[in-house]
Amino acid sequence: MMPVDFPLQSVPLFAHLSDEEAESIARATRERSYPKNSVIVFEDDPGDAMFVVKSGQVKVVLIGEDGREVILSVLGDGDFFGEMALIDDQPRSAHVIAMEDSRLLVLYRDDFHRCLESTPRIALGLLRALSRRLRSADDKIGSLVLLDVPGRVARLLLELADEGNGTTISRNITHHTIAQMVGSSRETVSRTIRTFADGKMIEVSKDTIEISDRSKLESIAGLA
Repeated sequence: MMPVDFPLQSVPLFAHLSDEEAESIARATRERSYPKNSVIVFEDDPGDAMFVVKSGQVKVVLIGEDGREVILSVLGDGDFFGEMALIDDQPRSAHVIAMEDSRLLVLYRDDFHRCLESTPRIALGLLRALSRRLRSADDKIGSLVLLDVPGRVARLLLELADEGNGTTISRNITHHTIAQMVGSSRETVSRTIRTFADGKMIEVSKDTIEISDRSKLESIAGLA
């Protein structure tokens, strides 16, 4: 059973549930621990469960035949993945790897279906989650096609800031990780970050990045 110290309704998929409904889902979850760099799921594995990040950080990646990684997303506390496995029998579409020691909650398909029978409103949350995934994928494809590297980096920084208060990026994301997320090299990303800092658009410290001039970043990202 899921520990009571984790608010299930903080997960967007379950945010609209009542306390009683959330407790029903909580009873069906199982907690698993994954050390840093361990593979949580492999691409093409059978998909029989979804996962919620209780603590830590994981990355969703595609790995080419030459070993090159493309990071589709980086997920932290309260984020979830694998929800498509709850409604189809298709294999996993990407690898998921722990970027640091992480604790995850697992909800298996059969348990989810039982919860769905007693709480049909869960289906609405799942549809909303899938819609957000599709919109995010459309945005990512558009930025890769239409924006140069500074534009892609600017858009990513804005997206990461918007996960919090809109100005602070507190996730532990390296230049190498950013490069893998925007389809560029670490060296190019580092130069871009320095240019943004020199232009007073961001302030970089050891643990955070602060957005100083959002309007300029939005212009570079094609959002203004």
